[in-house]
Amino acid sequence: MQTTTLSFSNLHQHGELFANLLRARKQSFIVQNRWPLPEDEGMEFDQYDTPQSRWVAIHDRGDILAGIRLTPTTAKCGIYSYMIRDAQIGLLKDTIPQDLLYEEAPVEAHVWESSRVFVNHSVPMAIRRKVHGMLIGEMTRSARELGATRLIGIISATWPRWAKRCNLDITGIGRPLEFEDSVSQCVSINLAQKLH
Repeated sequence: MQTTTLSFSNLHQHGELFANLLRARKQSFIVQNRWPLPEDEGMEFDQYDTPQSRWVAIHDRGDILAGIRLTPTTAKCGIYSYMIRDAQIGLLKDTIPQDLLYEEAPVEAHVWESSRVFVNHSVPMAIRRKVHGMLIGEMTRSARELGATRLIGIISATWPRWAKRCNLDITGIGRPLEFEDSVSQCVSINLAQKLH
C-alpha cells in the first residue's frame, strides 16, 4: 500500500491515480451513499476540486483504497470558497444546513478543510483499520506541510469512539446533523500538537 498526496502540480507524475480517485469517490458517494452529486465519465467531482485543493490517496497497484480532499479555508473560485463556509452562508442550503457551526466559519491560512473522506467499500475488514490509519497519517502530514495547524470537517458523529485510537485531538464545533441514515458533526482537528 502507498500514500500519495496529489495536487494539480504533480498529477502528471501519477498516471491515472487522480482519475481513479474520482472514480472511487463516485463509487463511495454516488453509488453506495446515493448522494446526488455531479459526475461525468464515471468520476465524481464538485466545485471544490480546484488547483487550490489537495487529494490524499491510499492506493495499491492502482486501486484506490481510501481518500480525502484538503482545501484551504482561504480558497476562492467564483462564488465558492470551501464547503463548510459555503453551507453556512447559504450556498448549499439544499444539501447542508446553514446552522452547521456554532461560530462563523474560519477564513485563515493555517486552517484547512477536510472533505470527501472515504474508505473504499471493497477494502477487507482485516485491513480497514490499517488503511484508515494510513489515511489519517497522510492527511495530517500533508496538512502540516501545507501550513495547517487545524483542520475542520464534517464527519460521523461517532468520532469520539475512534479519535483517541487515531491519536487525533478532535473537538465538536457544531450541532449533530442528520443526513438520511446517518448523523454527522462539524469538528476541528488540532494539528498544533504535532508540530514537534
